[in-house]
Amino acid sequence: MLFLALGVLLGGSLNRNIDPSSLNNDQFSKMNDIIDVLDQQYVDTIKRDQLFEQTITDMLHKLDPHSNYIPAADMKSANEQIDGKFGGVGIRFAVIRDTLCVTNVIPGSPSEIAGIKAGDRIITIDKKKVAGKKMKNDQYMGMLKGTPNTRVKVELLRGKNYFAKEITRGVIPIPSIVCAEMIDESIGYIRLDQFSVSSSKEFHIAAQRLLKKGMKKLIFDLRDNGGGVLSGAVEISDEFIPSGRAIVEIRGKNQPKRPYRSTSGGLLEKIPTVLLINENSASASEIVAGALQDNDQATIIGRRSFGKGLVQQDFPLRDRSNLRLTIARYYTPSGRCIQRPFKKGYDEYYNHERDDYFAIDSSVFKNASKHQTFKGRTVYGGGGIMPDLFVALDTSNSSLYYVGLRYSPAFQHFAFDFVANKRGTWKSLQAYNAQFKVTPEMINQLTQYAEDELDLPINKKELKRSYDLISRALKAEIARQLFIEDGYFFVQASGDREIQKALAFLRRK
Repeated sequence: MLFLALGVLLGGSLNRNIDPSSLNNDQFSKMNDIIDVLDQQYVDTIKRDQLFEQTITDMLHKLDPHSNYIPAADMKSANEQIDGKFGGVGIRFAVIRDTLCVTNVIPGSPSEIAGIKAGDRIITIDKKKVAGKKMKNDQYMGMLKGTPNTRVKVELLRGKNYFAKEITRGVIPIPSIVCAEMIDESIGYIRLDQFSVSSSKEFHIAAQRLLKKGMKKLIFDLRDNGGGVLSGAVEISDEFIPSGRAIVEIRGKNQPKRPYRSTSGGLLEKIPTVLLINENSASASEIVAGALQDNDQATIIGRRSFGKGLVQQDFPLRDRSNLRLTIARYYTPSGRCIQRPFKKGYDEYYNHERDDYFAIDSSVFKNASKHQTFKGRTVYGGGGIMPDLFVALDTSNSSLYYVGLRYSPAFQHFAFDFVANKRGTWKSLQAYNAQFKVTPEMINQLTQYAEDELDLPINKKELKRSYDLISRALKAEIARQLFIEDGYFFVQASGDREIQKALAFLRRK
């Protein structure tokens, strides 16, 4: 859904119900009359509710690209992302050859307590056969998720043995921190995937753990992070910024100015930091990037961020749907509003082809307002956050064949089968990364599997060109099977241009 991809900003006390008496009943009746005529006279059958909701969405998108309508059916999922938790059994799974396969079991989860293990195959859920059925992921999720303390029965296959388990559902966290590891003896790496209610606590715990391991410098990765709750952005920024300084300010026609300032005791105030952003870093990610850049508390590396400087507020409606309405703009400590223009409409806003993936587009800031950081450096308003050190998008070894492999489930399927009898072989992620090598035979097996099972013909020329990318992606996917997301991103870091640029920069400091 759009709001999850691009992020929302919510304050803890922003939700309030709409007063029905404030609505213009004449205009509302006109809308109903129009839909009645369409229902009775239109050449084809219409779906009244769907048409009405689409009309609301289109109306909001005429105002700005981030105001949105969320149907009641989607509110549960939306709230789970914001809250950072849901009711479920605590497994990660993949559908491999029409079978629901357990790839990881969350430590301490109901599934671990019940004795479920990574590598198990789920045959039935509450006596309904799911193996061999062509079902979508959300159908499986719908059967496994549920209210905490309710029970679900599953039948599983482990090796050649069938057995049954009853799992009591619990509260399952959705981690915001997907990787927190030491890259070398002094430089730590934290990747934050989204900003939920629990993000700042997760970040604090991750930073504490890395400091205890000897972290003296940090790479903080917000690439492809589309945003989330405002509180998470403010509290994480506060870990870096000395007491009493500005973090962000919210301003709107119907909103009093609301400044957020740093408090004392931030864990990372004296830790040299590189913050990574790219064209998909938006909303709360840009608040953090702007706060750290304007306060000269981090060096920003990567590409210009998305440019979302608008704040949304939730208005629950009577049918349990939700109006997510833009109510203010946010401003960085130097006074920047980084919202990019949306005068050409919703579609152009999201589908606009940017010109700065491979070189800095100076035209973006030609007429932009100039601002000063805490130490007097010049930064610009409008059009996102410009990094201090630009790194071009690297497509040098990519190919259509590689992209096809990445968009297919080939890596996931192959890695699941590969680790079947190897779980526990490596005592740590670091040991795996140092010891494990992808062999040419494994690449041959992977590409042959993709051709035979997924109808992706081998392209020898493009395979040769993208061999290193394919090899690293396979090693990272195997690490994900063994060590969840932490493993995937840690392995990928070894060949990541932005991370390598950050490492070189920090090692010079």
